[in-house]
Amino acid sequence: MDPLTDLLDGVRARTAAFCQTILEPPWGLRIEDGAALAFATVMRGHAWIVPDHGEPVPMQLGDVAVVKGPGPYTVADHPDTTPDIVVNPGNRLTTPDGTDVTEQMRLGPRLSGRSEHGTAVVASGTYQVSSDVTGKLLEALPDIVVVPAADVQDPVMRMLAEEVGRDGPGQQVVLDRMLDIALVATLRAWFARAEAAAPGWYDAHTDPVAGPALRALHEDPARGWTVEDLAAHVGCSRAALARRFTASVGEPPMAYLAGWRISLAADMLRSSDRTISSIAHDVGYSNAFALSVAFKRVRGHSPKQYRDGALAVVR
Repeated sequence: MDPLTDLLDGVRARTAAFCQTILEPPWGLRIEDGAALAFATVMRGHAWIVPDHGEPVPMQLGDVAVVKGPGPYTVADHPDTTPDIVVNPGNRLTTPDGTDVTEQMRLGPRLSGRSEHGTAVVASGTYQVSSDVTGKLLEALPDIVVVPAADVQDPVMRMLAEEVGRDGPGQQVVLDRMLDIALVATLRAWFARAEAAAPGWYDAHTDPVAGPALRALHEDPARGWTVEDLAAHVGCSRAALARRFTASVGEPPMAYLAGWRISLAADMLRSSDRTISSIAHDVGYSNAFALSVAFKRVRGHSPKQYRDGALAVVR
């Protein structure tokens, strides 16, 4: 399993709030849904993404954007347009003064807008992300990623446009899976661009030494890896592994493994009621004490404190 696959596992769409919004200028949508990650593509006309802090980013026909939340931002026909609709959690639409206009704006099961014949159509989907593992992916992305249409050559974009207007059996599952594929296609296209400055763990997959080593650590993090074992696994010397891995990934292999194990443990602590001892064995520590020492060194608090804090946030 490669790192991108693991890191994307926590952002799989589940009952995704995916819709097309049909608009006539001047139009502005204030996005306040609190989503950790949003995906949007322009299917007619153009749009601007206007962050509360930073420069507005233009989107042309077919361009695809990934926006990091959960902070609010604006999508509009022009950077100076004042938003007249607020998108709230659950895709509930209100005016800026709080009046609910969800039903008034609904044109179909997943269509919204004031007209079915607007000059702009923006399709969007949101992800609620709670995975600690996925945080490594989010850290590698700027607040706004826009990939030009020419670079996202994937038929799923066209299929999304066709599917969103339907209302057949199992459609939500179809949309969820399409949205997953669209996100992966967009991120791959983004990381391939020079300005993306792709993180080491992504670029390393092409290295004949660091790539197999990374995959081995991801596939079996509980194994009692040493640099010598990992070097033998990929068929090179310890010195060559340490040099190539550090140069490609940005840190030595055992340091990367330690961070990966702690991220996996954090997700298990948050999402299950398993014992700390059981989690420790699953991520490569001999007992709960060993995990606690490593966890506190990296996170600044014990696994129990982390779990208690995560549950408090959920409640």
